[in-house]
Amino acid sequence: MINLKNTLLVILGSAAGGGLRYIISTVVQQNRSGNFPLGTFTVNMLGCFLMGLIFGLADKHSSTQLSLVLLLATGFCGGFTTFSAFAYENINLLKNQLNVLALAYMLLSVVIGILAVRWGMSIIK
Repeated sequence: MINLKNTLLVILGSAAGGGLRYIISTVVQQNRSGNFPLGTFTVNMLGCFLMGLIFGLADKHSSTQLSLVLLLATGFCGGFTTFSAFAYENINLLKNQLNVLALAYMLLSVVIGILAVRWGMSIIK
């Protein structure tokens, strides 16, 4: 059953993460030249780092409350970037020695993700 308090924590964190994503990626992209999407790249790498900090603290301190993880990891990092969740899931696969599955997940996510964006764009044209 879905818990209302937990859902609201995720929504709150997502809103904050999404807003900050917009601000950081816009500021970074406006202050540079070239075609590399540095704003998005910066947000994705920051999100990965934050996800590592959050789950590192949760692993180190078993008393870390689920509500804090939901607010910061699922909510904030999820709204900030889903790339951080993707990276964390791959770390878990590798940690569990599921190397082939991790590689497949990485490759399929990138290739199919790009193709899905392309497909979606072509449908709209």
